[in-house]
Amino acid sequence: MIARPFGGGKEFALPFQMRTVDLIRKKRNGEELTDKEIEFLVENYTRGAIPDYQMAAFLMAVYYSNLSENEVTALTLAMLNSGRRVDLSDLDGAKVDKHSTGGVGDKTSLIAAPIAAAAGVVVPMISGRGLGHTGGTVDKLESIPGFRTRLSVEEFRANLNAHRLCFMGQTDEIVPADQKLYALRDVTASVESLPLIAASIMSKKLAEGMDGLVLDVKVGSGAFLKRQLEARKLAQLMVTIGRRMNKRVHALLTDMDQPLGYAVGNALEIMEVSQTLQSQGPADLTQLSIELAARMINLANPGPGLEAAREQASALLASGAAFTKLQEVIAAQGGNPDVLNQFELLPNASGAREILSPRSGYVTRINAEDIGQAAVLLGAGRDTIDRPIDPAVGVILERKVGEKVAAGGRLCTLYHTDDARLEEAAQLVEDAFHISAAAPEQRQLVLEVIQ
Repeated sequence: MIARPFGGGKEFALPFQMRTVDLIRKKRNGEELTDKEIEFLVENYTRGAIPDYQMAAFLMAVYYSNLSENEVTALTLAMLNSGRRVDLSDLDGAKVDKHSTGGVGDKTSLIAAPIAAAAGVVVPMISGRGLGHTGGTVDKLESIPGFRTRLSVEEFRANLNAHRLCFMGQTDEIVPADQKLYALRDVTASVESLPLIAASIMSKKLAEGMDGLVLDVKVGSGAFLKRQLEARKLAQLMVTIGRRMNKRVHALLTDMDQPLGYAVGNALEIMEVSQTLQSQGPADLTQLSIELAARMINLANPGPGLEAAREQASALLASGAAFTKLQEVIAAQGGNPDVLNQFELLPNASGAREILSPRSGYVTRINAEDIGQAAVLLGAGRDTIDRPIDPAVGVILERKVGEKVAAGGRLCTLYHTDDARLEEAAQLVEDAFHISAAAPEQRQLVLEVIQ
């Protein structure tokens, strides 16, 4: 821009000033934004200088025009720098986290993290609440009476130092840009943008001060991503961001066409976590938890190799060391560790409704999303982030895919404290089960690994 001084004289150049509308237009036209331009957008939106309507237009431009690897890395870094980072550099040992993109009955964080911590890995877990048909780690933990997830960064660091594992809910201090952007994406139909998902997840994980990350990217009817191709693209994006930030990242694409384990619902899932940590859990949940824990151990100490890490994870589960670690962490965060042995100390539903099979045969499909939505109708989940939940309610499956059932045999049980939407939930669950004469082909639990 050229301007003249008052009264004439020599022309001089004014510094270029970015305008939000120009950056929206640039991205709308499919051009690549610079790091500085992305930083400008994130910084000014976070502090309120850019209004929601302009940022909404930018998010929709990203949805249609996508972001390059350079842009998504710059966006992640700008979001990361919008708030406080947790400095764990003075804690001995590698810091490795695990993150799931969300699924029905997915309680692996509460199993894999204690296994890894029992192996000596420092596990900083900043977790979220459930939204829609997928559950949240914070909600499950808060079904334990007295358990505190609202911690300061200082409390988080102290617990990690003492126990090598701490679960904390998201705070306003850490990546505030993500909180604002996610809320806007939710109401502007731009949640599904893979670059925006990747930047959201990775900015929060990098803020924890981690050295490595294991990603569980769910695929199937109960997952946010229904197709393996989309899940692979998201996983590759997040692994790339990690690599560019000098972090070690493994991403597993895992099956979410049926619920993981048998329990869906917060206190019900804590019960299943306890059973699994005492070597009495479902085969699929146990297998995936050991694999995720092994990857965490391997990222912390690559030398012995992945197979050795699997053996170590299995041994720590079998010995009860991981169970003891979770008890220790529950006590440290204000909860009653006795809940893992005395389930009556957890919230319990007042009513139960059995769903019976209309015919004999094999269970060939269980629509995980329908099961998750039924749990939401019962009160186990929420449609908006501030809606209260009922920690006692949910669904317990009695049959999984591939298992035989007799006519009139139990498929699952709905646990409820209010029958206002019980019939609607029961109909969803009945429709979720498909029964056929022939057994289905077995589906792999881990579909793909990207690292």
